[in-house]
Amino acid sequence: MRFSYPGPAAKTVLNSLNFALKDCEFVAILGPSGCGKSTLLKIIAGLLAPSAGEILFDRSGRNPLSFVFQDSNLLPWRNVRENLKLVSELLKTQLQNFSEILSQVQLQGVENLYPHQLSGGMKMRVSLARALISSPELILFDEPFSALDEVTRSKMQNDLRLLFERGGKSFVFVTHSISEALYLSDRILLLGAQGRILKDEKTLWTGPRSLQLRYSQDFNHQVKIWTDEFERIRI
Repeated sequence: MRFSYPGPAAKTVLNSLNFALKDCEFVAILGPSGCGKSTLLKIIAGLLAPSAGEILFDRSGRNPLSFVFQDSNLLPWRNVRENLKLVSELLKTQLQNFSEILSQVQLQGVENLYPHQLSGGMKMRVSLARALISSPELILFDEPFSALDEVTRSKMQNDLRLLFERGGKSFVFVTHSISEALYLSDRILLLGAQGRILKDEKTLWTGPRSLQLRYSQDFNHQVKIWTDEFERIRI
């Protein structure tokens, strides 16, 4: 697949990029700024059309994918329930029970609060609930935790991993954080210039993650290995 922005000074952002995503797989995408990570997500989501090639995936479900952006993008004049209801309005269909979805992201009892009454972490949980409510087969994440403080980010990582382990969905997660990619994902793609895949490797851990893992010798050794790879990249 290839993507170039149009215009007289056209710049190729992605070139000869090719990878497959398995069912119920958590893939993290790492790479320096400018390598095309966010552009790739937008192409997968259908927000941009590739200049050459195509994205193929099984569209057997009613709603194949959802997108969680870096900003929660909540409508300030709508409370939490109304922000979630927006999805059903746009899709013109009846969706899952709102209370059940809020329970999945640990936001019980906030249905009537407005965005200005929520913390950064709570806003991101609402954004995640909005992505879940249409029962997607694939969820795309574009650095959703980057603006959160370290404690909130750590908790969101744990909760997201637990949500993934319930099964039934694939996650593609863009991040600049090597430790975040290792902690959350089953597989990491390291991208270089023009989206070239420099490394495609499974992480060493399967199943539930724990706080102890973050501080283990094996985990920190893997962080060093991936950091060394990252530092060799030139855009």
